[in-house]
Amino acid sequence: MAVDTAGQSRTSFDLKSAQLPVVAVVLKSTDISAFAADLAARVADDPEFFDNDPVLIDLAAVRESPDAIDFVAMIEALREHHTQPVAVRGGSAEQIQTAHEAGLIAAPDAPVREKSAQPEVREVIREVVREVHVPVEVPGEGVPTVVVDKPLRSGQQVYARGGDLVVMAMVSFGAEVIADGNIHVYAPLRGRAIAGARGNTEARIFGTCMEPQLVSIAGMYRAIETDLPADVRGKPAQVRLDGEKLLIEPL
Repeated sequence: MAVDTAGQSRTSFDLKSAQLPVVAVVLKSTDISAFAADLAARVADDPEFFDNDPVLIDLAAVRESPDAIDFVAMIEALREHHTQPVAVRGGSAEQIQTAHEAGLIAAPDAPVREKSAQPEVREVIREVVREVHVPVEVPGEGVPTVVVDKPLRSGQQVYARGGDLVVMAMVSFGAEVIADGNIHVYAPLRGRAIAGARGNTEARIFGTCMEPQLVSIAGMYRAIETDLPADVRGKPAQVRLDGEKLLIEPL
């Protein structure tokens, strides 16, 4: 908190804490050539999938690997697809040091949670907030709901922080809708829809015309690379989690 005292001049800046959304890349192999090929294949159908998003590289799955990781090559591969690698976490001391030498900073490891009867909070794979000229949430009592009346074009994104999102117009291919709660789209859904962005495994996605580019709930996602089944493609449907499996079902 900034404090002004008598005789103290104002500075040209303030220092404040900030929480920035990032894309988490969970590395499962130390073979960076395979990683680069898989990344290129993943975004081949949507070259604009990323928009200079900051990236956190998670090494927890390869922490015990004796093989060296070519972080320089990995950074180059990520940058080729319009991302900005900035940090690394979860690796061994040697891996973190090598990453640091490649220009990455060390981020704190995620806390380990013991299994319990409560739903597991999964890491959000993609939680990106960009400024768009669309209606924003109106503060009120209880959980806020964001209602969007205008079509969302490619490159636009709206995020309902802390509540549900209701979209009354088309979500075009390349547009993105995100909510910490449920998402309702009463028009063709052709872009990306991310519900339960902060780990709510009970969140759902509802649409009257389901043709999404990608759907995600609580970090579990599915890119629609092939046509959906006939009983849900272009028809009223919902997306929900069943354990760790995403289900797309007719309404």
